[in-house]
Amino acid sequence: MNKCRTIIVVMAAVLSSQVYAASTDIPSPDGKTVFSIDCVDGHPFYSVSLDGIPFIEASPLGVTTNIGDFTGGLAVTAVSPQERVVDSYSLPNIKKSRVDYVANRREISFSDSIGNVFDLIVEVSDNNVAYRYRLNPRGETLCCVVEKEATGFVMPDGTTTFLCPQSAPMGGFARTSPSYETPYTLDDAVGKNGWGNGYSFPCLFRNGDNGWTLISETGIAGNYCASHLEGGNGSLYTIAYPQPGEQNGFGSTSAAVALPGLTPWRTITVGRTLAPIAETTVAFDVVKPLYEASRPYQYGKGTWSWIIRMDSSCNYEEQKQYIDFAAEMGYTSVLVDALWDTQIGYDEMARLAAYGKSRGVDLYLWYNSNGYWNDAPQGPRGVMSDIVARRKDMKWMSENGIRGIKVDFFGGDKQETMRLYHDILADANDYGLLVICHGCTLPRGWDRMYPNFASAEAVLASENMHFSQGSCDAEAFNATIHPLVRNTVGSMDFGGSTLNRYYNADNAPRGSRRVTSDVFALATAVLFQSPVQHFALAPNNLDDAPAWAIDFMKEVPTTWDEIRFIDAYPGRYLIMARRHGDRWYIAGVNAADAPVKTQIDIPEEIRKSELTLYSDNDSLEGSAKSCRPDKKGRVAVTIPRNGAFVITNR
Repeated sequence: MNKCRTIIVVMAAVLSSQVYAASTDIPSPDGKTVFSIDCVDGHPFYSVSLDGIPFIEASPLGVTTNIGDFTGGLAVTAVSPQERVVDSYSLPNIKKSRVDYVANRREISFSDSIGNVFDLIVEVSDNNVAYRYRLNPRGETLCCVVEKEATGFVMPDGTTTFLCPQSAPMGGFARTSPSYETPYTLDDAVGKNGWGNGYSFPCLFRNGDNGWTLISETGIAGNYCASHLEGGNGSLYTIAYPQPGEQNGFGSTSAAVALPGLTPWRTITVGRTLAPIAETTVAFDVVKPLYEASRPYQYGKGTWSWIIRMDSSCNYEEQKQYIDFAAEMGYTSVLVDALWDTQIGYDEMARLAAYGKSRGVDLYLWYNSNGYWNDAPQGPRGVMSDIVARRKDMKWMSENGIRGIKVDFFGGDKQETMRLYHDILADANDYGLLVICHGCTLPRGWDRMYPNFASAEAVLASENMHFSQGSCDAEAFNATIHPLVRNTVGSMDFGGSTLNRYYNADNAPRGSRRVTSDVFALATAVLFQSPVQHFALAPNNLDDAPAWAIDFMKEVPTTWDEIRFIDAYPGRYLIMARRHGDRWYIAGVNAADAPVKTQIDIPEEIRKSELTLYSDNDSLEGSAKSCRPDKKGRVAVTIPRNGAFVITNR
């Protein structure tokens, strides 16, 4: 992992105790994205523009704490020199393996009649803004509780929303919500508040014909609560802290910090098209690794039985069958899901892990996060929530060659809960374990902060298609959204790419029925980014799925060197490309009633290569055939409803 971050002064400014009356602009390096800040009648405001067009109108800043209300009665008393931030880093587990981050940075100090209360730290890169507060001591007071923020986002007239409602606490399965698993409402009017509890990050807005805005946050370890957006006040959306009922009502909804103390980064990505949204790395650009990896972590493909065969499949013989299936596919892991502690047991699990090793397949083991914060009965329970029990099991896993853990049913954003994520990840690194989170919050910069963080759910994922035909019917609709919203800010453990027609062990006509094509399953393996992918394939697919589909799923990578947005509209269609080494994968899916007909510009470096086109006919019957670009370097594709295409070079 390459870490180098330098700050170069490129413009001088006078620092003094004077009050600054004029507004301050901070442009991006290309000069197109501008963050402007002002203080009007003692109240701080900011705005964001792109190409001179407002994307965030004048919006409030400030915090309320238990040592003072710092939302009014303020003045700008210092503005730092503008500095150039340069950071080049390599990560194998995000959307692009090499990132060269360049931004302009300034700090703006706000004071009241007593003295400096906070500094606003701002970094502006091309198409991105990140800002956070540094809260300062008040005399001998060196700690405080941040009770709420005035931080807001005012949308321009004509804005429509693409948002995911925040669910109420202690609802859903076994009272496990909120877990960021609600459906999106698209192209909706501003001024609403979801189901009454606001909206989960990240939040996408369409600024009319001017472009798009994505809002999120990053940089939370165990040192702050997570937040979401609260609406219902016209075009203003405000940072909202966790709901009191989360974590079974235990723990504060506020954030406790030592002074001086930093809040999380609030991030804003703006674009005239969706390309800057899909391709942004701002969630990782402004954070740093919290510790060194204890070992080289291995990502890759795997299988899991639960998505097709459910709880009863968690037994020794069926898991052995899935190990054999993984070995046949060339995969390197199997996820053993809930109830293994009682249906297999620790001793037999050690034997199963040894068998997996003999086949070149490692295991991930499921754990319940609980604890006292939900009623989920699945085990192992009471392990990840207790440091002694947790480290004891982690030591046992390390001794038996377990590759990682999947921890489920967190349900909440309080600082108490965020500390649990932090502690589990840090402890797991001590024992060389990767961590996948499910039933969980949005990962906020964790792909870079925690070297052993593998992925997180935080999305209405594949399990819902097993339980609901409605989710199957909406599969294509959702697939056009996730790479543009949820998956833009962190790895997404969806657990999809199903090749069974029906969600049952016999692949027989009963229960939920997949309505998308086999090519669609291949496309989502490309479109959904996560360095660890446990695909929803089953051993029977070796016999009942097309050979070209199985061959593709054997070869498709899970780590990427480059992402390239091509075209999309959330809820209608999506076309994107990813590169692994010298091999490109260009994929598209369609949720609209009418077929999407388009010309795909093939990357120049592979235009002379023989390509394979995976595509569907009108009946969603897929095929794989060779093709070459035309003289202009293009390949014509047609995507039927619920269908897809993939183009890759050989």
